[in-house]
Amino acid sequence: MDQLIIIFHVLAAISIVALILIQQGKGADMGASFGAGASNTLFGSSGSGNVLTRSTAILAAIFFATSFALALVAKKHAHSAGMVDVPAAVETSVEVPAKPVDDIPSVPQNAAPVSDMPAPVPAPQ
Repeated sequence: MDQLIIIFHVLAAISIVALILIQQGKGADMGASFGAGASNTLFGSSGSGNVLTRSTAILAAIFFATSFALALVAKKHAHSAGMVDVPAAVETSVEVPAKPVDDIPSVPQNAAPVSDMPAPVPAPQ
């Protein structure tokens, strides 16, 4: 069933693209492109706009329907392939021994930072 929906979806997409490329602007109808001079001679009094527009709308509806059907199928497959039946991981707690406060070295409040690097040598002038 999934393969059939995908086939209709791809065919509808290709057909929509082809129909849109076939359509011309309002000034140049299908009859004028065949040299008839008037657009009413090829497709009757309604011209080519109605035929191509109506078929494009029908194919667009088919495309949306197949898109919706593919979304439903994907949701069905995603729900059955989820991790619902997998048990949750067991949490283990590890106790870290606390370090006594007396081992922390103290720094005087107004002490300047100490650097291991030597002082910079001034450049000769």
